Amino acid sequence: MMETLNLENNIQYLKGVGPTKAALLNNLGIYTIKDLIEYYPRAYEDRTKLKKINEFIDGEYALFIADVARDAKLQRIRKNLAIINTIVTDETGNCKMTWFNQKYIKERLKEGNRYLFYGKVIFEYGRPCIESATIYDVSQIDKIQGIYPIYSLTAGITQNYLFKLMSNAYENKPLVQDIFNDEFRKVHNLCEINYAMQNVHFPKTFKAVEIARRRLIFEELFLFQLALMVIKNSGLGIEKENKYENVDITPFLELLPFSLTNAQLRVIEEIRKDLTSNKLMNRLVQGDVGCGKTMVAAVAIYMAVKNGYQAALMAPTTILANQHYEELSNYFSKLGIKTEIITSSTTKKNKERIVELLKKKEIDVIIGTHSLIEDNIEFSNLGLVITDEQHRFGVKQRMKLTNKGNQVDTLVMTATPIPRTLAIMLYGDLDLSIIDEMPPGRTPVKTYAITDNLEARLNNFLKKHIDEGRQVYVVCPLVEENEELDLKSVESLYEKYKNEFFKSYKVEFLHGKMKNKEKDEIMQRFKNNETNILISTTVIEVGISVSNATVMVIENADRFGLAALHQLRGRVGRGAYESFCILKSNNKSLKARERLKIMEKSNNGFDIAEKDLELRGPGDFFGIRQSGLPEFKLANLLKDINVLKDAQSVAKEIINTDPNLTTKENSVLKRTLIEKFGEQINNITT
Repeated sequence: MMETLNLENNIQYLKGVGPTKAALLNNLGIYTIKDLIEYYPRAYEDRTKLKKINEFIDGEYALFIADVARDAKLQRIRKNLAIINTIVTDETGNCKMTWFNQKYIKERLKEGNRYLFYGKVIFEYGRPCIESATIYDVSQIDKIQGIYPIYSLTAGITQNYLFKLMSNAYENKPLVQDIFNDEFRKVHNLCEINYAMQNVHFPKTFKAVEIARRRLIFEELFLFQLALMVIKNSGLGIEKENKYENVDITPFLELLPFSLTNAQLRVIEEIRKDLTSNKLMNRLVQGDVGCGKTMVAAVAIYMAVKNGYQAALMAPTTILANQHYEELSNYFSKLGIKTEIITSSTTKKNKERIVELLKKKEIDVIIGTHSLIEDNIEFSNLGLVITDEQHRFGVKQRMKLTNKGNQVDTLVMTATPIPRTLAIMLYGDLDLSIIDEMPPGRTPVKTYAITDNLEARLNNFLKKHIDEGRQVYVVCPLVEENEELDLKSVESLYEKYKNEFFKSYKVEFLHGKMKNKEKDEIMQRFKNNETNILISTTVIEVGISVSNATVMVIENADRFGLAALHQLRGRVGRGAYESFCILKSNNKSLKARERLKIMEKSNNGFDIAEKDLELRGPGDFFGIRQSGLPEFKLANLLKDINVLKDAQSVAKEIINTDPNLTTKENSVLKRTLIEKFGEQINNITT
């Protein structure tokens, strides 16, 4: 009898996985057998019916058995394009088959051989043709015929390979422990975990898929909500020792060359109430690009320092940390508040000096990147932690910083607007403040979607702005050229701008693969107006402020989420000059055009966030997946909002009766939370 597979075994333990494939699977986050079976399909294909060629329907997919009528031929069209084609037949007709850049197919498809094929049928001149069909041996029909799972892939890993791997794993009967007992499952209409796992990968019916997915989605959302509630609960009922005295913020406000908006003042009042109350502050400040969150954070820091505490502000990038430091230290130095900065660019000697001064409380405010959570950073009396661009940090990172002090108040900020109802559920451990008003004098950025046909006109438009003394951002989705994706890359576009379009102008490029020191120097030159055009990836997305930059050009704009486009657009329009955002895209699909039209019509980040959720789903909510919003394996926060509500309700019931999950019946839940969310949960629940 075959023994049950150990889920913690390295993926190389599984038949068909050598060191090379293991490295590729690691790129998908698959390191163990458990990771593999939890790598769920993103979609399903209906392959239940085996068709004959004369039953093909234009535009539909077909699974069919056919003989190769002639050896496959290979034609080289150009350097990067090879086409392989052949004809296949059954007793009812024939079909033209074509593949691109898959040279091995020429050796595989020999005249007279019979195969099982699956692909999308297109009729040309009344004759069926299929491009890029998947090929199987006829012996695989029992496994292939049915509902076929489709997985997200990486280079070197095919659907066929993943399907075989999953089949190999399930031949060894992997068993997962169910965190819910029979009674719980019955009450909440959930199937058993191993039924769910089996049927999410190898369903016999679409009803089975639905039942399996609901169970797995519920569990993901339930554990997430439970973790947030445990974390939030940990601050409740604790009499805060470091209760703040009221602080007169007038000396700080008098230094500002502008007045705060009513929305900023309202949020400052909410923060003041938190700080002077007897409970720890855990507050999320949401506000659109340019609404003035940094000044709200500055006032909170001022209150903390005037009460005798140290404050830490953590930003996701060195560039943004430097920007905060320049702005805030300018104000604080006039008030006798000592401010320092630590990033990966800080020299070893300077870091050692800052570490010593922090311990001695000779530094009041420290600004930095992830460097702030390093073990050697210690505080004398940390009272307030602020994280900027919250979605770039996970709960664990936030807690690692707050754990450097005793009963630390927490403020987190994001310029990525999230619909209120969703934000309350996502950040269940935080109270919510929204800055819903823009400072006076900020002119909305004019946005236009164009195709490459207008490139010459655009280049003249850019030259006009540069000649008037302004600067330009150009953003691309890729760093280097990719043969498979026809996207403009930073490096190739830089060469084109520098050598063709803008020979007499100063052009530089920037991307995330550069060393921090190099990035900072390039950004500094741009800020000093020594550079006319900066070509970049989305590293300039968050928070960078260059008031002289007035045009943002986004190449392949259809490749970005609306929220990411809105963030990028927020890099211009920060000064007194009229500003423009040009969205370039040759994508003719209705969906792509509809999305870019939304950007042309709206400058409201919250409206755009709602639309982005509708059109893309939260998986790509920020254009690229980030660590703060948990990367759910199956849950889609928009489509599964009702399951999220159910999961939140059930989590509340459990926390209300057993706040620290100390009862025997909740021991499995507690252990699962610790495995999933780390020791912080354990520290709270013990």
